[in-house]
Amino acid sequence: MIIVDCEQNSEQWFKEKLGKPSASNASRIITNSGEPSKQKTAYLYELASEIITGKNTESYTNGIMQAGLEREDESRKYYELIKRVKVKQVGVVYKDDKKLFLCSPDGIVRNNWGVELKNVLPKTQVKYLLENKLPEDYSSQVQFSLYVTGFKFWDFLSYVPNMKPLLIKVKRNEKFISLLQAELKKFCDELKNIIKKIK
Repeated sequence: MIIVDCEQNSEQWFKEKLGKPSASNASRIITNSGEPSKQKTAYLYELASEIITGKNTESYTNGIMQAGLEREDESRKYYELIKRVKVKQVGVVYKDDKKLFLCSPDGIVRNNWGVELKNVLPKTQVKYLLENKLPEDYSSQVQFSLYVTGFKFWDFLSYVPNMKPLLIKVKRNEKFISLLQAELKKFCDELKNIIKKIK
């Protein structure tokens, strides 16, 4: 595991992420059932264009998403309070020195586990609390992060002020990680071949 300490959303952070598959886009590589994602080709083209142009693809952000980002520090402090730990903020994490893919955790604790913080709408929190499990939308992302870091578990916190929080401890799914590893290798090889053909 190689940690790059830089501020998220900074120039260095975007430079590190340029043209590399990341945990936040895991569902564009592999589905929760372990099958190749139908979004795979589009994601390959997107990353290839970043490598060729040297520019990150602009991501869509609406008011709700921006509000969630602004509350991230609040949810991190809340997590530290209830868990009685100090969360270390990092930029990106690579599995090894090849630096082919990465994750960008919301925090790491004692270099033993990661933290994923979601600041959602109240109506979404109601849904999450009723289901009382890791939301499916984040399953592949968390397992990707576990694969990159080698950690045994990851804490997922969904937080809304004045509402009950949802805190789920997610353990490694070795069967899924094995499938992810295979798909990720294919993905990186395909990306390399695309660049060779175009450059």
